[in-house]
Amino acid sequence: MTPDNELISSSTRPNASTRTKTNPWRRRLSAVGAGLAVIGVSAALLAPTGTAVADPSLDADTELTAYSLAAQDTQNITVTVEGAKIEPVTRGVFEVYVKPKPKPKPKPAAQPASTRSGSSAPSRPKYTGGGSKEEWMTAAGIASSDWAYVDYIVSRESGWNPNATNKSSGACGLVQALPCSKVPGNGYNPVDNLRWGSGYASGRYGGWAGAYRFWSTHHWW
Repeated sequence: MTPDNELISSSTRPNASTRTKTNPWRRRLSAVGAGLAVIGVSAALLAPTGTAVADPSLDADTELTAYSLAAQDTQNITVTVEGAKIEPVTRGVFEVYVKPKPKPKPKPAAQPASTRSGSSAPSRPKYTGGGSKEEWMTAAGIASSDWAYVDYIVSRESGWNPNATNKSSGACGLVQALPCSKVPGNGYNPVDNLRWGSGYASGRYGGWAGAYRFWSTHHWW
């Protein structure tokens, strides 16, 4: 080659020092471009999953705390079920039995004193007349031969008191008739009482003599 050719070729060839200076810049630009591409892809992948994005409404001076960060991460979830059939709640059924209050039993009516056994004297008029035991036995039809037997029994039963009354049994009159209502007429009338006593002595003991023997042994008749 001629020297001119060498000059021309040397002028058209790139300088080695210039090539050395420009290559690092190109590599840096390429690295920056690749980094930006990676960041863009990453942002595209992470954005749908709910990556936290800075809230522009928050001031830069707002203090960041664990509570504020947790509040930013909260999500409102609304679940809607379409076409779901809601069945009514079936509750248990039970019966309550209320026991009726028992009705009070009616109290028995009080019986008259004359119909109760062992009661006090019936409500009969007491004897207010006079007379002697002989007059009463005569009026009652008792033979004088039986007067001693009658006197023995009546003296011990009532002491010849026409109005004598046994408080526990209700026996009344001279011979203590029991019940007093058995005496025809009035049990406190001495004649009616002795007349009934004569029939009782005859029917149970065969007469006043037999009644006397029984009373003297058993002290009742």
